[in-house]
Amino acid sequence: MTLNELENKVVEILKTIYDPEIPVDVFELGLIYEVKIDKEHHVEIEMTLTSPNCPVAESMPQEVEDKVAAHPAIKSAKVNIVFDPPWDKDMMSEEAQLELGFL
Repeated sequence: MTLNELENKVVEILKTIYDPEIPVDVFELGLIYEVKIDKEHHVEIEMTLTSPNCPVAESMPQEVEDKVAAHPAIKSAKVNIVFDPPWDKDMMSEEAQLELGFL
């Protein structure tokens, strides 16, 4: 599996993880800032939360790590939570904005 194919697979996995308060996946919500994959297939994900006081601040990053790391081609997954830049509804995909009635 090439790194590009693996990155597409990681994005596919991320699209199965939903914010429990908003019926949109974390990728379309714009919570994923960066996905880095090295040659050994270790994945590092920079993500944010909708707010620093998010009730799933502990469980959601763990869910992301667990689901991504579960893919057989991935050796490990690590999530770094960042709040810079702060999340804003404009970071959502057009699809997510449509679904939530922002467009």
